[in-house]
Amino acid sequence: MNNIALALPEMFLAVAGMLLLLFGAVRGEKSAPSVAMLTAVAFAITGGLILYDPADGLAFGGMFITDGFARFVKLLLLLASGLALALSSDVVRRASHARAEYPVLVLFATLGMMLMVSAHDLIALYVGLELQNLALYVLVAFRRESVRSSEAGLKYFTLGALSSCVLLFGLSLVYGFAGTTGYTALAAQLASGEAIPSGLAVGLAFTLAGLAFKIAAVPFHMWAPDVYEGAPTPVTAFLTTAPKFAALALVVRLMVQPFGNVADFWQPLVVFLAVASMLLGGFAGLVQTNIKRLMAYSGIVNIGTLLVGLVAFQKGTADVSGIEGLLLYLALYLFGVIGVFAVILSLREKGAEVEKISDLAGLSKTHPPLAAAMGACLFSLAGIPPLAGFFGKYMVLLAAVKTDMTALALLGVIASVVAAGYYLRIVKIMYFDQPLHISLEATTEKPTRFVVVLTALVVTFFILIPAPLMEAARQAAESLVLS
Repeated sequence: MNNIALALPEMFLAVAGMLLLLFGAVRGEKSAPSVAMLTAVAFAITGGLILYDPADGLAFGGMFITDGFARFVKLLLLLASGLALALSSDVVRRASHARAEYPVLVLFATLGMMLMVSAHDLIALYVGLELQNLALYVLVAFRRESVRSSEAGLKYFTLGALSSCVLLFGLSLVYGFAGTTGYTALAAQLASGEAIPSGLAVGLAFTLAGLAFKIAAVPFHMWAPDVYEGAPTPVTAFLTTAPKFAALALVVRLMVQPFGNVADFWQPLVVFLAVASMLLGGFAGLVQTNIKRLMAYSGIVNIGTLLVGLVAFQKGTADVSGIEGLLLYLALYLFGVIGVFAVILSLREKGAEVEKISDLAGLSKTHPPLAAAMGACLFSLAGIPPLAGFFGKYMVLLAAVKTDMTALALLGVIASVVAAGYYLRIVKIMYFDQPLHISLEATTEKPTRFVVVLTALVVTFFILIPAPLMEAARQAAESLVLS
């Protein structure tokens, strides 16, 4: 119960963050590139520590858990944070806004996410969540000279604080009626098979509402389009992946383990979140002209589909296909969405970032490799075979069919078809429209170009070697569901 060695990756990352913060403060703003590089090295070492000793167990009095599910998601978080940091090379190099604290904030946000994923107690859950949030608030408003960035930061802080209050109220009710904050004790209390007490049910509903904000599920999505549009583009790429993955993993563990015995209560709530997210995210994205806002709605519809995997969970059975599909979907979605942002950040119009979809007109004629990479990532996000994104969606929707939720799976297919409309619109603009900007230039930043190539290769050739990732997702799901 007190084997703190299980938390060695988190402890290393915390120490590395504090040392890098001191290094940046002593060396000044010129140290920003060095701090960013060392942060990437810290992520790599942390990943190595996770893989080096894959032991399962509890630490810190049962408040911290390490299992296959946590390791899988943590490695995914480190990869997402590392790729987002690579896309931030312009932020940490340009003299106009280079600041060494940027990569350190990314590091501490990632640390908070890792603590969320391994939380085995309601108090640990909240501590990890707020550590992540405090760093993200600053990152969104990082460009102090930009009115849009400051406005996005204020909106995110205000609504984020409100959602944290809702979440904390829900957790307080759960503790008040259950008398415990530990996951194991909660699961034991709810194992009797009796109906969930009304006070505990209200607390769980408020808790789920607070967490739904963190994953931008409808109707708690209102912050996402505005914040994504106003935040610096590398920060938007980060927000679209790692924080959402961590919050979704937290929701999955919370619903499956301590509240798995009352799935009949929370499953209808999650079904509503999934259906509303798929419908609104699919149709609202069709009218967007800003690609960052479009990716916000893309994220919403994908979160809806991911929640279908959670709905397919059935307590007391050996079927883990829903959670397995969810984890595989997360991993493959990461490469698709990061690839889209990598292409966006690879382009400049008179030194300014490209944000309007119309700015991509004729990209296949001016920059064919970037257009091909963007097309591959968009087709993957749309779930078009044989690209990587198809496999994640297929497994999630197949799990819903297996659990007699055919209507929900059919709705997921319809939402995917609708969402494919705005992905295909971008491809049409790139390949069939005439270029609007003859001065559109490609970046020379090597990290950004590397991410473009990596993501395009993964989404295109995943079909050749799918077994390792699919097996890892299956084992992670089993460690969560069958423990």
